[in-house]
Amino acid sequence: MVKAILKLSLLASICLLNNSYAQTEDIKGYTTEKAALVQGGFVRGQYQSCVSVTVKDTQTEQTGQCTDDGHFLIGFGRDADTKQTLIFETTSGQKAFTVEIKKRTYKTDKITGVPQKTVTPPDSVLARIRSENEKIWVARHHKTPRRDFLSDFIWPAQGRISGVYGSQRIFNGTPKRPHYGLDIAAITGTKVIAPAAGIVRLVHNDMFYSGGTLIVDHGFGITSTFIHLSKIDVIEGQIIKQGEKIAEIGQSGRASGPHLDWRINWFNVRLDPKLWLEDGGNLPPK
Repeated sequence: MVKAILKLSLLASICLLNNSYAQTEDIKGYTTEKAALVQGGFVRGQYQSCVSVTVKDTQTEQTGQCTDDGHFLIGFGRDADTKQTLIFETTSGQKAFTVEIKKRTYKTDKITGVPQKTVTPPDSVLARIRSENEKIWVARHHKTPRRDFLSDFIWPAQGRISGVYGSQRIFNGTPKRPHYGLDIAAITGTKVIAPAAGIVRLVHNDMFYSGGTLIVDHGFGITSTFIHLSKIDVIEGQIIKQGEKIAEIGQSGRASGPHLDWRINWFNVRLDPKLWLEDGGNLPPK
């Protein structure tokens, strides 16, 4: 895994895609403030003249806005191509570059003991699942001009890491989609705190798959999702501070034991929460 938490010139981490887009003098002043150049990773930086930035490969395309002073964040999905195109819309025109990211190998998790109805849901709940997915989509697509995503994130809970980003999950013997979160196992009632400040976009006490579900908007398309909660202490629209208690760990939804499943998105792009932690996600706090 490659991780750079450095301030670098653009030339040190990104190569020009086409010299007609930008000359060396056009990109002076760009800095990479924090980056994980791997699948599931991201680049957070500043480009003074940036208005928006688009990331695209052969599979996906996503655009995000830049702050008034040029800060931006872009992310790469679990199975993103190893070569990504970055297209910056600037006050002086369009600049395009390529960036290479590292391919990852993901483990397989076999999980037993989850409610069978959540593995193969009956037709009677499909409308409910679609409705809940729509609410999640809306919560993750606010274009909020908050700058909370620029801070270093902290652990949202204490406990044992029981699941990691990207793993292929097999529930009760049935292969399912990959896991996109970081699981922290702890007893029911263990407090969950905000890893960064933000505004609460979704509170739901009983979603079919995720049970107690909370989504916090950190600005510019970056959201944290917390699921399987037993209790939620905040309401939609509430502004919260980093470190503030927001919920409690539980075993609701599709879960075989009490734990927090914490996820980070850049709009539709699912990112690895471990890469956002200041200590690199090695161990949760004791």
